[in-house]
Amino acid sequence: MNEKLNDTRRDFLKVAVAFPAATAAAVAAPWAMAQEPAATVAPTAGPDIAPVDRVFITNEDSNTISVINPMGNTVDTTINLTSFDEDARPPFRFVTGGVMPTHAAMIHKPLYHGCVDAHGAVPNPDGTLLATSGRGSSNIYLIDAVNRRVLGNAVNPQAGPTTSPERLSSGILLGREPHEPTFTRNGKELWVTLRGEDRIAILDVAQATRQAGGEPAGAVRGYLPTLNGPAQVWFSKDGLLAFVISQKVAQLEIFQVNPDAKGHSRPKRLRLVDLGMQDKPAFTPFQKLSPDGSQMWLSHKLADAVSIVSVKDPGTVLATLALGEMARPNHLEFVDNAGGQVTYMSLARVDDGGPNGAASSRLAIIDRSVPLAQQKVVGMVFTGGREAHGLWTNPANNLLYVAHEQDELPGTAHAGQVVCSAFDVSAPLQPRLITQIPLGSLKLPSGELRNKKSINLVYVRPGAKGQTA
Repeated sequence: MNEKLNDTRRDFLKVAVAFPAATAAAVAAPWAMAQEPAATVAPTAGPDIAPVDRVFITNEDSNTISVINPMGNTVDTTINLTSFDEDARPPFRFVTGGVMPTHAAMIHKPLYHGCVDAHGAVPNPDGTLLATSGRGSSNIYLIDAVNRRVLGNAVNPQAGPTTSPERLSSGILLGREPHEPTFTRNGKELWVTLRGEDRIAILDVAQATRQAGGEPAGAVRGYLPTLNGPAQVWFSKDGLLAFVISQKVAQLEIFQVNPDAKGHSRPKRLRLVDLGMQDKPAFTPFQKLSPDGSQMWLSHKLADAVSIVSVKDPGTVLATLALGEMARPNHLEFVDNAGGQVTYMSLARVDDGGPNGAASSRLAIIDRSVPLAQQKVVGMVFTGGREAHGLWTNPANNLLYVAHEQDELPGTAHAGQVVCSAFDVSAPLQPRLITQIPLGSLKLPSGELRNKKSINLVYVRPGAKGQTA
């Protein structure tokens, strides 16, 4: 690029809406609730799970990343994005004088240089690298997905028995409120929406990797002016179009990526789409491309709906599907396999009457095997956790993992823990809960930091082409 390219987090009332239990015959009817299993089934592993597979979950309140091994559905690593315990002196420790201050107090201490509000996460096309955004610290971190460590961490000069062995990288500073990062299809660039501004930071991935390792700055190729409050970019299957959604204006902006001979973008605006009819509250936080590459699906969180947009006729709204009052959709994921074709929408709303009588969020199930005009919510399934957010499938498209923002309720199996739910989706219209995985804590020299408020979740198989390829 030869010349520069020319919400605070929302709060909303968590409303618990009680729904009557559905009968098995009602599952296929609009708004019916999918049947719940009487009990969870044991975790299984097989050829659909490779030994290198991992599920990465960003935890916004603890500024950690939980890493789950799907072979046993247990947390095998917690990646630390805090700078707690790098200095043994009392003012800078996580625990001072035996008192554990609130996390909010710790991240505002003068010498804290760690992540604030770990949020977005995405793998590069071959799954060897992750990009994670720090919303409050205005930066991104690059993570080696094979060795599960932050690039650029250094030996802590004050390392000892009571301090952390590493000093956390400062990441790459980008701008106000970096929300979601997305790699281009060729893996050459990383586009990061700056939700607190009206621009997108475009990074050279090779240079960003070197910069994270300590080389001079130079990763940011430029800034692309775009919608106010851009939430996320997602690319067409051929990598030639970039779709940009917003959480501040009811619009969709589409750019031609226009890559040069080296694969670096030279963006040109193609179209600005008015979404005023589909998203009156102007709050669209997430989008994803359908498996066949023909449609972009947009999650309208405050409008309680999802829109389907054409890629062939870029930006033409093909349909908008209602998800139910106060559904509050977060992310979406597609499952296409021998058992069917569905879209799952994670709902932030928390309903009474979940598994074992506990309050729980749900997944809305949209059947995509029927013509577009007939597509609608045909069922819902409890996730077993509260305020469902990120979700992602394995490459075989028969396992689904779901992250949650809230802790489990007292009296439940994992009370006080944030859980990730794993589903068998080999029969997509009848997902079966495999297990709930408590995310536990990061063990620091001065004590344990509980993993809290899970946001993005990605399933990664390093070395294999993934969903961003």
